[in-house]
Amino acid sequence: MTVRPYDAVLCDIDGVLRHWPAPGPTDLDHVHGLPAGTIAAAAFAPSRLQPAITGEVTDEQWRAAVAADLADACGSADRARDVVTAWSELVPRVDQDVVSLLTKVREVVAVALVSNATTRLESDLARQGLDDLAHAVVNTSRIGVAKPDPRVYRMAAERVGAPVRRCLFIDDTADNVVAARAVGMTAVHYRRIEDLEDALSALLPA
Repeated sequence: MTVRPYDAVLCDIDGVLRHWPAPGPTDLDHVHGLPAGTIAAAAFAPSRLQPAITGEVTDEQWRAAVAADLADACGSADRARDVVTAWSELVPRVDQDVVSLLTKVREVVAVALVSNATTRLESDLARQGLDDLAHAVVNTSRIGVAKPDPRVYRMAAERVGAPVRRCLFIDDTADNVVAARAVGMTAVHYRRIEDLEDALSALLPA
C-alpha cells in the first residue's frame, strides 16, 4: 500500500493560480497619464491594504478609499473613481497548468485555496470558474487575520481536517512559506510550474 506524504494541499491564489497584468506600456497608470506604480502604491500601501485583507473593511470600502487617495494624483475625485473602476475591472490570467494539477490532486487529498484577499474573492473565483477547484477557500478577510500570521495556517488545516504536519503549503511569497514551515507544514516557495509539479509528484501517478 502506498503511503501518502500529505493529507492536504494548501495553495496560494495570486502569483500561483492567477496572475495579474504586469506593469508596462499598456497598464492603467500609463493609459491614465499617471506615474508608473501610482495605483499600486495607493492600493497596496500596508495601512490601506491590511484592513481590507483582514475584513475590517469591505472590498467596496477599500476601493472607495483608494479612489480618495488618488484624487490629487488624478486631478479630481471623479477621475480617480474612473481610474479605480477601470482597475477593478482587470481580470487576472488563470494558469491552466496549475488548475490541471490541483484538479488531479483533489481526487487524492483535500485541497484548499488560501489567500490574503478582500471580500470580493469568492465572486471573482466564481466568475472565472474556479469556485469548485478546491474543497475549501480560506479567504483572510473572512477569518480576520492574514498570512503570514500562524493562525491562518492552523485555520486552513482545520478547515480541511488535516494536522498541520500533514499539510503541503505552496505560496509565491517567501515570508508566507517561512511562516508555514514554522507551524510545522511542508512548504514550497513557488516560482514556476515545475516547483508545483515536483511538490505534487509524490501524490500523483507517474
